Amino acid sequence: MPIDNPILVIGATGKIGSRVAHRLADNGHPHRAVSRSTAPVFDWEDPAGWARAMEGMHSAFVTYVPDLAVPGAPEIIERFATTAKAQGLRKIVLLSGRGEHGAELSEDRVRQSGLDHVIVRASWFNQNFDEGQLLPSVLSGTLALAADDRLEPFVDADDIADVAVAALLDERHTSETYEVTGPRLMTFADVAREISAASGLDVTYIPLSVEDFHAALLPIIGKDDADLLANLCAEVFDGRNEWLGDGVQRALGREPRDFADYLRTAIANGAWQQAA
Repeated sequence: MPIDNPILVIGATGKIGSRVAHRLADNGHPHRAVSRSTAPVFDWEDPAGWARAMEGMHSAFVTYVPDLAVPGAPEIIERFATTAKAQGLRKIVLLSGRGEHGAELSEDRVRQSGLDHVIVRASWFNQNFDEGQLLPSVLSGTLALAADDRLEPFVDADDIADVAVAALLDERHTSETYEVTGPRLMTFADVAREISAASGLDVTYIPLSVEDFHAALLPIIGKDDADLLANLCAEVFDGRNEWLGDGVQRALGREPRDFADYLRTAIANGAWQQAA
């Protein structure tokens, strides 16, 4: 893809969008990083403003908030793709969720849009434990989730961003679907033990039923987000994701980062020092 091809980065303040934007900036590649707090603003709940954010852009990295699994997301993604095509965009790289039926419906809307596309279908992020919603749980010493003893191939946000940037800049990735995972399967109990050993914290995993997990979330994040997270856990922690993808290897020609690599980087960057 030519260097003058400007890229729209949606979700510029998120874990993945911010990393994609930083990589494009480091490469000197023209881009526009947008969110609800930027000018121009991009808000998924305000479709009237999408075209303004897209002006002059040729490609887009798309992260949908709150999640592609929520009802109505496929229709919103279809509307976005239609608007993008009308504004002259040629390519969408969509960040999707692994094992989520609703996300797969959104992927199909992108594939059917007539735009060039790449789907980056990711497992749970390593960075959820130090940058995301699970940080308070880690700091409290109790990681309580409705995941039983299911195995998950946790993936590093830096690997996801590397795959996304490669997909944006290199036409050879067009029409690919990349299942991006880490290099090994781990339970949440494994995660708690490895965080504890590496950080000096005492973190314990407590498996909850979906109902108890939902009840615990309600007073903290409200009904809508509690419904979303509880339903996601019920869906994706049924064994469907207990296998390793090869998206990082196929897209980048290297192995994905291991959870131990993530821990070393996170600790070097000051993760979990609040508990010290």
